[in-house]
Amino acid sequence: MNINVAAESTPDIAPWNDPTLSVTARVEALIDAMTLQEKIAQLYGVWVGASDQGGEVAPHQHDMREAAVDLDALLPTGLGQLTRPFGTVPVDPALGALSLARTQTRIAATSRFGIPALAHDECLAGFAAWGATAYPVPLSWGATFDPDTVRRMAAAIGRDMRAVGVHQGLAPVLDVVRDARWGRVEETIGEDPYLVGTIGTAYVQGLESAGVVATLKHFAGYSASRAGRNLAPTSMGPRERADVLLAPFEMAIREGGARSVMNAYTDTDGMPSAADEELLTGLLRDTWGFDGTVVADYFAIAFLKTLHGIAADWAGAAGAALRAGIDVELPDVKAYGVPLTEAVSDGRVPEALVDRALRRVLTQKVSLGLLDPDWNPLPEALDGSDPEALRGRIDLDGPENRALARTVAEKAVVLLSNNGTLPLERPRRIALLGPNADEPVAVLGCYSFPQHIGVRHPGTPLGIRLPTLRDTLATEFPDAEITVARGTGVDDGDLSGIREAARVARESDIALVVLGDRAGLFGGGTSGEGCDVETLLLPGAQQQLLDTLLDLETPLVTVLLAGRPYALGRAVEESAAILQSFFPGEEGTHAIAGVISGRTNPSGRLPVSVPRGPGSQPATYLGARLAHASEVSSSDPTPAFAFGHGLSYTRFDWTDLTLLDEEVPTDGEFTLTFTVRNTGGRSGTEIVQVYLHDPVASVVQPVQRLVGYARVQLQRGEARRLRVTVPADVASFTGRDNRRVVEPGELEVRLAASSVDPRLTARVTLTGAGRHVDHTRRLHATIGQEPVDQA
Repeated sequence: MNINVAAESTPDIAPWNDPTLSVTARVEALIDAMTLQEKIAQLYGVWVGASDQGGEVAPHQHDMREAAVDLDALLPTGLGQLTRPFGTVPVDPALGALSLARTQTRIAATSRFGIPALAHDECLAGFAAWGATAYPVPLSWGATFDPDTVRRMAAAIGRDMRAVGVHQGLAPVLDVVRDARWGRVEETIGEDPYLVGTIGTAYVQGLESAGVVATLKHFAGYSASRAGRNLAPTSMGPRERADVLLAPFEMAIREGGARSVMNAYTDTDGMPSAADEELLTGLLRDTWGFDGTVVADYFAIAFLKTLHGIAADWAGAAGAALRAGIDVELPDVKAYGVPLTEAVSDGRVPEALVDRALRRVLTQKVSLGLLDPDWNPLPEALDGSDPEALRGRIDLDGPENRALARTVAEKAVVLLSNNGTLPLERPRRIALLGPNADEPVAVLGCYSFPQHIGVRHPGTPLGIRLPTLRDTLATEFPDAEITVARGTGVDDGDLSGIREAARVARESDIALVVLGDRAGLFGGGTSGEGCDVETLLLPGAQQQLLDTLLDLETPLVTVLLAGRPYALGRAVEESAAILQSFFPGEEGTHAIAGVISGRTNPSGRLPVSVPRGPGSQPATYLGARLAHASEVSSSDPTPAFAFGHGLSYTRFDWTDLTLLDEEVPTDGEFTLTFTVRNTGGRSGTEIVQVYLHDPVASVVQPVQRLVGYARVQLQRGEARRLRVTVPADVASFTGRDNRRVVEPGELEVRLAASSVDPRLTARVTLTGAGRHVDHTRRLHATIGQEPVDQA
């Protein structure tokens, strides 16, 4: 495409810098003026770390880099991206922003066209920068069942990123959990595609509202790797892929407005995602209409040669990825540098593919204002260049952030069981036991800055306040005597402290044992990227500690600070209460202490099932009939606590179900109304969940699947009338011809408090002919709420 725009542009300004022209005209003028080397330079990044002295960023040395990057040699042709300037080394935010601004000035001044780099960073559980708020991990977002709160959190994260000059965030993760042994479960939102899609879309909307490019990952199939092993091949058919793993991406692109997608590392049926043209171009762009950028997961293009073995050299890897639809190589220049340039020059790779990717990259940069005449790399918060005067100027963990982090954490705590012991009433002696009882970083996931980067800089302060559960319980129960005994480590297997923990418990009125994970990377923790497990036994000797404490007469409350669900053995039946919190972030222990004391009424619900046995994986509630317990197998995958489960300190009654239409056409909708009343002694929140069961279908279906949910907040004695409208479209699935279809027949609608706790059930019949639908179909059951006249 060539557009002649010179005659229309403002005098004395290059057309690509002219904001009076259309984005398309500016981009095409720039492409026409660029050399091949200048074009390709926009298609890769360089991994850097900002300077804590405010100087320019420095290339980051890492295990995958064979030689140091020479910025002086690269920059004259330009640079597409700067990789993780804040998420690489600890740096004061204001000085990091100054460092980034100075580097951007150099990049723009060195090349012919003055194009700045697009700076990206991680933001999986908050901006992964030193001193930035550590929010709960995505599994906790799922536990809230609250898109609105997640949207507000993401907007706050985005504002902090923009405040220091970052343009793109590598989140959210939209992988649907298929096997809880996978180390990256903590990074996911849950095991249901509708929950993942709605919460993930809200996060995208929040981040994009702050002007930050959201990046959906990992597209697609990463979480379905065999045996839950990181990067292992994926075994699944086209229907599972379409109906489970692709569904959240479809929603986030259509409703969230995400401007970037990152490929998955895995291969599906022999096809690596990074080289899958049918996925990255045919489905993503041609069918769904996505027009943003596709960026490579770190080193994924090189992996086409080194791990997947579908390319003989770097040029072959570059050609395969570019042809499939990957626009930008991250984190560093490798295949898209000299190898791609030579492959295009000798005709092995068409230059048209380079132009296609470049067009998307430049469109994004122009849309971000990076080529406007008034572009200024210096953030508004910085009004000078004296490093010492700027130090501490930017606060990425202010009171509003911390309050929001606490809100998310409070809504995410799940009360799994309770025999009436909780909430505690003025205990005199509390035994606080276990490896996570007095450990500050026990609330953080593997992509938090302290656990991801800070562990490599042991002399550097954490940068944020991380009160332990000991600290917050002391505040919550100021008159209680709290005695701490570690018992054992997270995964050291040490049994020597268990006897002391038992002694402390015997001498107390109540015992709390705080178990779970330590987040890390590639075997450096018990949860996190590359920290996969063979079974869902609690790590180390934690089960031995738990069983010893259960043998005592002192009531025992089990608290989990973890990145995945674990089998808890006897505790399921014998614990006085069980609290589950998935790495709840810097305010997480305040949230847990508030639930223990009763200051907060728990409203979290499980986004993943808690297994009854340690070897019951892979398992998910979203299974067909033969995936559940049956007489044809002696293995029972029934969970101890099911998806959607969570208790409250009050009670809710569901009554007066009315089905307005018992028969509707396959292109219609049906409506149900019912009443939820708080019949307990205090205010609380019920999570209403809507599941569909399709008794007979042309292909095997899950027993049920979530199609809608709502948080219903009720004062004591208050009631609401809920109106649930379910479009027939949400009953669609991928049929025998691999097209999505709405089939006629009976459906069962389960209005439930969890996937195993239906409170009301209605049956409706879809009539007429089967109807094919596409990505424009209706995606949601809507739930309205009206107060009930108490008279």
